[in-house]
Amino acid sequence: MSFYTRKKIWKFLLLIGAFAIGTFTLLYTQRLSSELKKEEQKRAELWAEATRQLTDQVDGDTSIKLIFEVIRNNTTIPVILVDDNDVILHHRNIKIPEQGVEAMLKAELARMREKSEPFVVDLGKGGKQFLYYEDSLLIKKLAWFPVIQLLIVAFFISIAYLAFSGARKAEQDQVWVGMSKETAHQLGTPTSSILGWIDVLKMKGSDLEIAQELEKDVERLQVITDRFSKIGSKPELKLQAVDPIILDILSYLDRRTSADITFKTSIQDEKPTRASVNKVLFQWVIENLCKNAVDAIKEKGEVNISLACEGPKVIIDVMDTGKGISRNNFKTVFQPGYTTKRRGWGLGLSLVKRIVEGYHGGKIFVKESEPGKGTTFRIILPGIQR
Repeated sequence: MSFYTRKKIWKFLLLIGAFAIGTFTLLYTQRLSSELKKEEQKRAELWAEATRQLTDQVDGDTSIKLIFEVIRNNTTIPVILVDDNDVILHHRNIKIPEQGVEAMLKAELARMREKSEPFVVDLGKGGKQFLYYEDSLLIKKLAWFPVIQLLIVAFFISIAYLAFSGARKAEQDQVWVGMSKETAHQLGTPTSSILGWIDVLKMKGSDLEIAQELEKDVERLQVITDRFSKIGSKPELKLQAVDPIILDILSYLDRRTSADITFKTSIQDEKPTRASVNKVLFQWVIENLCKNAVDAIKEKGEVNISLACEGPKVIIDVMDTGKGISRNNFKTVFQPGYTTKRRGWGLGLSLVKRIVEGYHGGKIFVKESEPGKGTTFRIILPGIQR
């Protein structure tokens, strides 16, 4: 099981755990709210019965005192008592404004009617009153509590995630830059030594063809050293034609790749397409994408690079006829360590993304891919000038 597979499983388990906790909190709070709601409903019903008995004035003064006590102790449940002609007779626990009292009470009454059925106060001899009520402020607060709680928890989790991600990214950047600088330093010494030996071969009149080929490879090592030395420092961008940069790297790769792999270019405009790029680093981007394309092609295949302009942007598509990428890995392929090779660090596409987006202010993504048919990577560079 790969690192990223385990990472996805852990993320999924954490998400399930958070969902379970949130669901339990919500259900438990709703249960408490429901129980309190039933209790308030009973209290409202008792209030209605007390109102009826007060109207009848039964059982003497003691009963009337008890009835008044029941009515007086309702300090939380908003209630409105109306007669059978919808005339408001009494209200309690409703915040009354300084003006527009009648209109406000009618609006409250209409809202109560929509929420619940009233209690009927039978006065006898055909007379009836209706007691409307709604949930108290306590019930409303309790109902919203789990939602607010989950939002607060989600907010703090997001802040913590961003903080830890930022710290981890900064640490990764330091490791990445340090490794790049050290690689450039380590390559510098043997490269200079090999150049010296090539000069010795030339002076002795040895096989000049071999010496020339060695010199080309050493120049290549110098380019690689230069690339690594630029990681971590702000590269110098220069307005220049992108076409020859692409053609140059394709020419280099074509001579060093199997004859079963065909490299093609498709340049839509006759005029050179210019953009602000760092030639050394941008060649590295195209080389990495082409090498990945070659690795994705099992036997015979084709790598096609198209170059076009869309408004103020340069669009570069690197297409291959390889094994393709599943849709759920479109973003994962750019993460450090992701690789499908038995021997590989999984840093190529991560480096490409860093150069395109971090150093050139562009964008790179998998435009389209289908397993068994091929993949297209798209690069978008801003600020084109023609």
